[in-house]
Amino acid sequence: MAFNEKDYQKISTDRTFIIDCYTEMLSRINEKELVDLINNTEEGKKFEENELSSEKIIQSLSIYFQLMTLVEENGATQYRRRLEDQEKITAIRGSWGEAFHFWKNSNVTEEDMLNAVSATHVIPVLTAHPTEAKRVTVIELHRELYLLLVKKENTSLSKLEQNEIKEKIIQLLERWWRTGEIYLEKPDIKDERANVLYYLTKIFPNVLVKSDQEIINSWIELGLNPQKIKNPDYFPKINFGSWVGGDRDGHPFVTPAVTKETLLLHRKAALTLIKENLIHLAKKISISAVSNPVPFQLSEMIQEKVSALGEMGKKAVERNHYEPWRQFVNLMICQLENTITENFEDSKTYYKSSKALQEDLKNLREVLVQNGFQSIAEDLLFSVERAVQCFGFHLAKLDIRQNSAFHDKAISQILKASGETDYDFENWEEKKRVNYLNQVLSNNAFITDVTISYGPEADNVLDCYRVIRQHISQYGAEGIGSFIVSMTRNLSDLLVVYLLMRETQLLNTKIRVVPLLETIEDLQNGSEILEKFLQHPITISRAKNLDGKQEVMLGYSDSNKDGGTIASKWNLHKAEIALSEIGKKHNTEIYFFHGTGGTISRGGGKYHRFLESMPEQTVFGTVKITVQGESVAQLFGNPMTAKYNLNALSSGTARHIIQNKYKTEKPQYPFESMEFLAQKSFEHYRNLIETPGFINFYGKATCIDVLEKSKIGSRPARRTGTRTLQDLRAIPWVFSWNLSRIALTGWYGLGEALKILKSEKPQEYQQLKEAVQNWNFFKFLMIQTETNLILSNLEIMKKYAELDQNEEERNLLMDKFLTDHQNGVQLIEELFGEAALERRSGQYDNLKWRNQKLDVLHHLHLHYLQQWRNLDDENKLEKDKILNKLLSLINAISSGLKNTG
Repeated sequence: MAFNEKDYQKISTDRTFIIDCYTEMLSRINEKELVDLINNTEEGKKFEENELSSEKIIQSLSIYFQLMTLVEENGATQYRRRLEDQEKITAIRGSWGEAFHFWKNSNVTEEDMLNAVSATHVIPVLTAHPTEAKRVTVIELHRELYLLLVKKENTSLSKLEQNEIKEKIIQLLERWWRTGEIYLEKPDIKDERANVLYYLTKIFPNVLVKSDQEIINSWIELGLNPQKIKNPDYFPKINFGSWVGGDRDGHPFVTPAVTKETLLLHRKAALTLIKENLIHLAKKISISAVSNPVPFQLSEMIQEKVSALGEMGKKAVERNHYEPWRQFVNLMICQLENTITENFEDSKTYYKSSKALQEDLKNLREVLVQNGFQSIAEDLLFSVERAVQCFGFHLAKLDIRQNSAFHDKAISQILKASGETDYDFENWEEKKRVNYLNQVLSNNAFITDVTISYGPEADNVLDCYRVIRQHISQYGAEGIGSFIVSMTRNLSDLLVVYLLMRETQLLNTKIRVVPLLETIEDLQNGSEILEKFLQHPITISRAKNLDGKQEVMLGYSDSNKDGGTIASKWNLHKAEIALSEIGKKHNTEIYFFHGTGGTISRGGGKYHRFLESMPEQTVFGTVKITVQGESVAQLFGNPMTAKYNLNALSSGTARHIIQNKYKTEKPQYPFESMEFLAQKSFEHYRNLIETPGFINFYGKATCIDVLEKSKIGSRPARRTGTRTLQDLRAIPWVFSWNLSRIALTGWYGLGEALKILKSEKPQEYQQLKEAVQNWNFFKFLMIQTETNLILSNLEIMKKYAELDQNEEERNLLMDKFLTDHQNGVQLIEELFGEAALERRSGQYDNLKWRNQKLDVLHHLHLHYLQQWRNLDDENKLEKDKILNKLLSLINAISSGLKNTG
């Protein structure tokens, strides 16, 4: 999907329009100096505090950047619409139209197409991370403004109507100006949870409807049998997950009580959402018994519910004597109301699970279709069935994540409190750990007692699991996600979770125990760990309950911090192949949970490219993926962009299902050349971070010290508080480098690796040059890396480097950066055979509208960073005041760069 000159001109016109609205608003509120700031395009011009307050500069430019992003999103949406109007729906990359067209031309049968669509299961998991600071209020303003921009696209509007839209935009911009941009106090888990609940209840239900409609429209547009795309059971399974309130890795504020409260809030929101859907259905389903025969099956269904519900049921049917269809829906609402109020005395009067409600809806659909009301079933019932399939009574599955080291401490505490003399489980060798765990797991006697306190870690994890057990006993397991073990290094890390589950009576549930492979070493050892785990008797006994599937989470962030972007991506690619092979060997379907972030360094990028770059025969229908921090708003903040991204995720997964069936020959790619490239990149990257003085330079040339005091997220920047690179979370690591425009996490190592490959192995270099056109993995990797090279700014990074006053240290490291940057830019252009300026016109166009204003913010950022660092702790008030400015600047620069964390 490539823009032409006309498309760029349209976006430029739209940018000019929104800037005019913005400056008009600023003029009306007498902010004339800010109008000059916004209109200024002169490179290098700085706006000092004696001209304008820094607060106003920061706020005005932060809003400016967000306006640019909204215009660009609208431009992409309008471009896709134009393709649809011109009957080029198949040209939209990542769309269902593209998938159906490809399959049709490849002689894939309609049955196989439908089977692939219905076998597709995508699970976006929303997480809160310290790169997202927007309040729900601001997100709603974005949405409101976006809808006005879309409305403005209507060419049939009169000039007066266009002026009215412009005036509404100006008024909305003033509201935005007078609304606080970010949290003035550090957000807590409740704030982050409210943000997630907003998307799950206000955004995704509508996106699901639009997504399904596009599948139907694309199917029919491609000339496929329209009668085959009527059944909601044939559509992709879309479910959502969340980490907010469940992820406790290094997050002391996520207590068992918080987890309990979160699960109940999810359930309440889901039931409210489903009730609203049923009420809407009841209002619309006005089929009269006077003019339409009442099917015997429907009468039976009504009578059965009336009998079960008693007086409540009688009242429900008395309201609509001649509308039995509506009567039945009203009876379902009564049953759901009992579910909501937890009137659980008689099992027939409430829904034990959403599956029972799905069954009622399915029966209603079948009665409608059998009696000739297919169109009504499609119009009124389809979206309700899909909402129940998607959100159930749980809204989103809450994953429970904890670090393996935390679990080890818990076991040590249990052993010590139980009187064991050899209780230092944390430091036992692996063989001893596994032998002990196997021994206690084979014995039915519990090793814990609910009445005993064992220690902080042990009590925390046992109480958390007991909360889960209680929730399942009362409401079922629908709302519980996976138990994820961060830093899984050995089999024993997973068996510990089995033990803790056994102690809390969770082993017989459908909760998956999931290894999270994060570092490069862990990725390389992952297949060995997985094989031992799949062979374990408990895993084998639980397999049937888990449908013969095993989830494996892959960490994109820590592997990047560990070995650089090229080695990280290559080892992830190899791990997917190796882990999938282990699954096949043990008759287990492996599906991956991709722990990606917003930036390319952390696995971000367009979904269709991401999925195309997956190795063959590693995606079998289920894809789970994190949507972190700022990515939630970027990918799903407005309806049309959200629909596009959800469809790209689901259609990309479905294409793998077809590929697995129809593509018999595996293509030959230059794996050995890539292995050499990744190894050289890894060595060069490790050489950099192990250079004496590197950590000191990092602390000076980036704002990591500010991020550690950030009010952006509720989670601490470090796992344990130790000031080491190993303890630092990968997210602030990436964020801090990007804010200094060095962005080394997205490119460092590639330039040197390509240079060595070209000089030492010219034939292998030529193989990669050819592969960049037909190997999706390598092509995507080069495009991503080049994106970060373009985003890094040599002049600005030099200014941040000057914050390190050790000249020898600074010059040594900057020489490494600049050399690798130059090599990377030059050799990627050589691989593609064309200059980046020609191929990446969209990215350069976006930066053209941002660079001058980013310069202003970086100038302020550098100024206040130095000032803040020079103040001693005795000047706490002044230091806190400057810290707030720095946090606002970080938020503004983040908006300008579009993806920083």
